[in-house]
Amino acid sequence: MIIPVKTEQGSYDIVLERGALDKVGELLDLDRRVLVVTDSGVPIKYARSVAKQCKESKLLLIKSGEASKCFRSLEGVLSAMLNFSLTRGDCIVAVGGGVVGDLSGFAASCYMRGIDFYNIPTTLLSQVDSSIGGKTAIDFGKVKNAVGAFYQPKKVVIDPDVLSTLDDRQLHAGLAEAIKMAATSDKELFELIAKSENIRGDIVEVIRRSLIIKKDVVEQDPKESGLRRVLNFGHTVGHAIESLESGKLLHGECIALGMLPMCSEEVRARLLPVLEKYSLPTKSAIAPERMASLIGHDKKVQGGYVNAVTVNEIGSFEFVKMSADEIIEKTECLSEKLIRQQRLRNALRREPRLGGRRRSRRPCPRPPRKK
Repeated sequence: MIIPVKTEQGSYDIVLERGALDKVGELLDLDRRVLVVTDSGVPIKYARSVAKQCKESKLLLIKSGEASKCFRSLEGVLSAMLNFSLTRGDCIVAVGGGVVGDLSGFAASCYMRGIDFYNIPTTLLSQVDSSIGGKTAIDFGKVKNAVGAFYQPKKVVIDPDVLSTLDDRQLHAGLAEAIKMAATSDKELFELIAKSENIRGDIVEVIRRSLIIKKDVVEQDPKESGLRRVLNFGHTVGHAIESLESGKLLHGECIALGMLPMCSEEVRARLLPVLEKYSLPTKSAIAPERMASLIGHDKKVQGGYVNAVTVNEIGSFEFVKMSADEIIEKTECLSEKLIRQQRLRNALRREPRLGGRRRSRRPCPRPPRKK
């Protein structure tokens, strides 16, 4: 399946196909020098398979994890490009998750003022979200993606078969990004994820529908001046939690937490059981005041207000200007006490009814005391 993406920076194709990794030599222009970048968390056989299909290649391995999105790692990639004598006619290929894609794409945008960049995402999170759209960045000063550029790939190749090596935690963390897009833009996708009895068996359809949502948004707003902000649902609070957790939680797990404060009580009631079904976190012990300064540095802040994304009904969204204090107040729903209360309300909604009415929970009257 080929999904074309057209932006003002250029057009490119997303190839979604099982077994595509074994024929990237046919799908990509690799008849030149190619730097293949991967990380220690990705099975090395994937990068080696790509390297073997290149005319001339060099493999660069970086350390896995968000900590690699830094100036030091960027310098390492640029040095490898220079030492390999890459020219403007050569290219870089990212084989891995969002960290590899962000770092490689940013390096490609900087090196000699821009060389070709291909993305081969190997995690569900990167396949449904971060590999397309042209956002490339590194973190700086505890602020996620503070330094970066919009730089579109020449092509994206998505092979769902590579997800077989992901454990459930990684897969479910990636699923959080699909849930995010479903909550804002696709009621049917939300139902598919909520009701699926075998999410790995349904994964191609989850990826396809997620890609269509992001493609439509990116084509209308490639540089996040308006509509594209919808893709940040859950990210304002989620990024703050991710920075404060220092690697204890995966990106998708932080986004799962970040969605809950930014939706109505009715949507939260539907979202909670879906997150819990996939073992995604629903509560945080981080004090709200610790998030305040990070939310204040969010990229969506304008004139002292965050252009926040809220969801009051599954499948639709609203942009609301909110102060950091207003957002912090909403994070109270992540406390253990309020989560227990929401679970109780959900249980009451599911309670069987008798004769069309909900069964009374009032205790039976006690027999009168004997005098």
